[in-house]
Amino acid sequence: MFPFLALLDSESVDEELLLAVSRVAPVIARSGSTPESTIRYFLVEDSTSTDANEIITLLDNGADKAIVPLSLAKSLLGTVPPHRLLLLLDVANVSAVSDSVRNAVSGVLLKTSSSSGFGFDVDLVHSVSRFFVGAAVHVLAPDLPTPSIIRKLAAVGASVVIPFSQLTLGSTSQTMISIADAFLAPIVSDRSDGLFPTVVSSDPQGKRSLGLVYSSCESVAESIRTGKGVYHSRKHGLWRKGETSGATQDVVRIRVDCDTDALEFSVVQHGAGFCHLNRASCFGDLDGLAALERTLALRLVDAPQGSYTRRLFNDEELLKAKIMEEADELCRAKTKEEVAFEAADLIYFTLTRCVAAGVSIRDIERSLDKKAMKISRRPGNAKQQWLPKAEPPKAELPKAEAPRASSTPSSKPPFDRNGPIQMQTVDISAVSLEDRAKLLKRPVLRSDEMIAKVKPIVDDVRARGDSALRELTAKFDKVQLDTPLLLPPFYPLAPEAQHLDPAVRDAIDAAYSNVYKFHAAQIDGAPLVVETMPGVTCTRFARPIARVGLYVPGGTAVLPSTALMLGVPAQVAGCEKIVMATPPRADGSISPEVLYVAHKVGAHAILRAGGAQAVAALAYGTETVPKVDKIFGPGNQWVTAAKMLVQNDTDALVSIDMPAGPSEVLVIADDTCNPAFVAADLLSQAEHGIDSQVVLVASSLSETMLAEVEKEVDKQAHALGRVDIVRESVAKSLIVKTQGTDIAMEFSNDYAPEHLILHLRDAPAWVDHVKNAGSVFVGPYSPESCGDYASGTNHTLPTNGYARQFSGVNTQSFQKHITSQEVTMEGLQTLGPIVVTLADCEGLQAHANAVRIRLGM
Repeated sequence: MFPFLALLDSESVDEELLLAVSRVAPVIARSGSTPESTIRYFLVEDSTSTDANEIITLLDNGADKAIVPLSLAKSLLGTVPPHRLLLLLDVANVSAVSDSVRNAVSGVLLKTSSSSGFGFDVDLVHSVSRFFVGAAVHVLAPDLPTPSIIRKLAAVGASVVIPFSQLTLGSTSQTMISIADAFLAPIVSDRSDGLFPTVVSSDPQGKRSLGLVYSSCESVAESIRTGKGVYHSRKHGLWRKGETSGATQDVVRIRVDCDTDALEFSVVQHGAGFCHLNRASCFGDLDGLAALERTLALRLVDAPQGSYTRRLFNDEELLKAKIMEEADELCRAKTKEEVAFEAADLIYFTLTRCVAAGVSIRDIERSLDKKAMKISRRPGNAKQQWLPKAEPPKAELPKAEAPRASSTPSSKPPFDRNGPIQMQTVDISAVSLEDRAKLLKRPVLRSDEMIAKVKPIVDDVRARGDSALRELTAKFDKVQLDTPLLLPPFYPLAPEAQHLDPAVRDAIDAAYSNVYKFHAAQIDGAPLVVETMPGVTCTRFARPIARVGLYVPGGTAVLPSTALMLGVPAQVAGCEKIVMATPPRADGSISPEVLYVAHKVGAHAILRAGGAQAVAALAYGTETVPKVDKIFGPGNQWVTAAKMLVQNDTDALVSIDMPAGPSEVLVIADDTCNPAFVAADLLSQAEHGIDSQVVLVASSLSETMLAEVEKEVDKQAHALGRVDIVRESVAKSLIVKTQGTDIAMEFSNDYAPEHLILHLRDAPAWVDHVKNAGSVFVGPYSPESCGDYASGTNHTLPTNGYARQFSGVNTQSFQKHITSQEVTMEGLQTLGPIVVTLADCEGLQAHANAVRIRLGM
């Protein structure tokens, strides 16, 4: 809420007055006026001389809002966003406003008159504000508003509109009100000295906070009048910033906070900076784009001849080539990390081009602001030179039934960000064997491309150890670490551990107990001893893998469940050294939840690093990070590619748990299912990411029941915080209709899902029919979430169809099996001739001789 708005009521206005007003209030011009950078609102009083298209043109040209009469507002419904419209009303026709109009505007400008007897009637304005709940209410009356009136209107959530003819840079009189008095009227200090806390931010540098100061009514009035940064020193009184140092400020805007007891000055800072230590900000130096802009500006001046930067500034063709190269790499990027990495490169070279042309970040922001103000939209077509060349038709996936809201069947319906959240449907009895095989396929993982991208990172860590690890952590995780490794004790002495929620700790304890109990039962303890023939005894026994690395995704996420699922079986198996690796948080710390799990499972170290660099450190070791023998854990494409790379390097001598891909769930449901339960199970995997694989196999489900499931999917999805992710993953997901549970189970075994959920009549009886699955969830009260967190089974499972060959992580994943044989003299007399015959058959004389020499043959 602004303390007041100013109305241009004359064709000519003093420029100094206009600039002063624009620093503290929106300026309203009548629609016929020429747009200026200082003018933010346009007033249309005559609907007969202006149509909707003219309003849209005004908004496209940079007006923040249009103030229009009721008749014109109705024609703009649904075309102009509500935050760009204010309704112009006379007191007499407030009751004529319908709910649809009220919801289509962001506020109202209420015109009153002396003849009506209302003027600045605060009670009337209050009743209007209750009608326009949550909207801005502005009042224009012919009377001169006093500071007292402005305060009373502000108390009921309204502000006054003051014509320029009533505003002055001088003192308030009977016919004029000072701009400063109007602005300061509703502001009340909560300090005993009457000063206003004031945040100073840098307008051209992304609204970075420069410092905290104090303002007085006198200092604010001078800043409004002069356009210079003037504050109030608690020791020395009025403080004109930069008067002695030269670090002056041009005031762009002064705003009031929501509680009307503090101010913000947006300024253009000159000189060495705001801070008395000759820094840009009292809160430290510039970072991000502002720091890059400053660096490039300095390099434009002093980069040595022949240097890369100087060549970029001087050689337009070289710079053009780099921009085109980085734009192409950004378009090819797939993961979040890749996109961020490539976008940073593109921004660097783009900003180099801007600095060379004298274009600032603020210039770019102004251009973006203008684009954001557009109401009318361009077609959005790309230029012909950038469109992909036509390719020969490719084999298509089997045609899926159209979602029930669509009338046109398609293998991939158009993605509608505002439509219902629906899956595609296919009837398995109506597709060919070739098309059925396509339904079983997952998205293609470009492992060769990813391995090529991670190899330089892996090689760097292998060659430079901790130095490379620290640099890469600073680059990718934005954290400067003194040492990458944390050593026990992790809990409760570590500072981060003090912030562990007791309820979360208790939940981890309960989950740990269940997971430990189930994995302890899996341990291969007693040796397997078999006498294969008299005198010949064969034995198999298990030993723990000595050194294991456990990768726990992290950073902004908190994943104690993954730490449990990897740490508990390693602990149960008796691994001699357990090293956890997890990306650090923004301050370099590890989440207290993961620290607590590390303490529970007896981890020997925590590596504060993520991505390919963490995998490389575990595989090869560094000065501080122990080398491990096997690496476990999920991760993004960078982590997966790095694991695949190091396991194939004989110098690393490291193995991995399994290949990884996007999360999967396949639900088989018959007519006994609860549609809400089925929908919840589907969505529990769909929210992982847009590439999550979600399949419902409908076993003889009626159309009515299927419609209920889809209705629940749409309803529950809209209630999720990750609805945008769910919308995309569900749109690519399948409902596979089958006739009978036998056919449904056959499809599931061919698909080999990571998670299989059985919503079936007598569900336990169907477990015997499962041949391929990572983990099975039996019956209506076994949600997949239980296995993810606390039932006891492990949630690190094979994806991408690898459940045909791989098991999920278990205790024996952390063990290796060794065999032995003991042959007595009597046993060798029986076994020896068999061995000699086979060795001679293969032409391996020494093998046969090892037996002959013992038997005297």
